[in-house]
Amino acid sequence: MIGTIIKGIAGFYYVKVEEEIIECKARGKFRFDELTPLVGDRVEITVKNNKGVIDKILPRSSELIRPNVANVTQAFVVFAVKSPDINFELLNRFLVLCEMNNLKAIVCINKKDLAGVEEQDLIESYFKSTGYEYYYIGAKSGIGLEDLYNHLPDNVTVVCGPSGAGKSTLINKLCRSEVMQTGEISEKSSRGKHTTRHSELIPVQGGYIVDTPGFSSLEMINITKEELQHLFPEFEDYKYDCKFRGCLHFKEPNCAVKGAVENGIINEDRYKSYLSILDEVMKIKLYD
Repeated sequence: MIGTIIKGIAGFYYVKVEEEIIECKARGKFRFDELTPLVGDRVEITVKNNKGVIDKILPRSSELIRPNVANVTQAFVVFAVKSPDINFELLNRFLVLCEMNNLKAIVCINKKDLAGVEEQDLIESYFKSTGYEYYYIGAKSGIGLEDLYNHLPDNVTVVCGPSGAGKSTLINKLCRSEVMQTGEISEKSSRGKHTTRHSELIPVQGGYIVDTPGFSSLEMINITKEELQHLFPEFEDYKYDCKFRGCLHFKEPNCAVKGAVENGIINEDRYKSYLSILDEVMKIKLYD
C-alpha cells in the first residue's frame, strides 16, 4: 500500500491511504541508512492487525529542513498589512527561501480591512515587477480566500510568515474548523506568539496544508553570492545584458539590472534587499 505521512509523533507515523489513516512504525533499516521518514513523505507500507510498518520511502521532490517536511510544492507567505506592520525586508527573505527550495510562493496580505489607499499603492508598486502572485485577504473574516482555495488541489502547501500575521487563523478558515491554536499579539513588542508545536499535513480541497511557526532560520547560510541573483525572478530578463559575465549587480559598471532599477522597472527597495542579503552572504563565506 502507498500513502502519505500526515503526522509524526514520538516514533509513530500516521499514514493516509485513500480515506483511511494508519498508525505505523518505521523499519529499523532506515536508521542504518541514516534516513528518517518525514511528514509529507510518500511511503510504501504493510499492514497487519490494523498496525502498519513503513517499508520504503519513495523519492522526494523537495525537503525542507526547518520545518522537516517533504514534497512541499508551494508556500502561502502570510504578512499582515498592520499589527504587526508589514516588513518588506523580512518578506523578501521568505521569498528567497521559497526560491531556494523550489517552492511556488503566493503572497497573502492579511488584515485587508486595515489597508488604506496608501498601503495598497505601496504593496502594488512593490510586487508589480516581481511576478509573484499576491492577494489581499482577511483571514479572520474569510475575505478573499476563494483565490487561495483554487491553489490547493494537488499541492502540498506550507503556510509561513512572521508570528502574529494570521497563519493559524488562515489555516482554520481554509480547513473550516479549529485545527490550529491561534495566538495573540504581545502588547509590549507588537509581535506574535508562536502557537504551533509540530508539523502536520491537513487534507483540504484535494491537497494538503502544513502549518508551521514559519521557517525558523532566515540566515542565508546555504547559498553563494553567485546563486543569489537567480532567486530574484525580476532580474532574469536583464542579467544577461550586463557588460561583465558573472556580474553580481553590485559595483560593476554597465549592469543591466542596475539600469532597470534606475529606470523604475525593478523596484528599488527589492534591489536594496538583494544588496543586503548579498552583503550577508559574502560575510558568511568570508568567515567560513
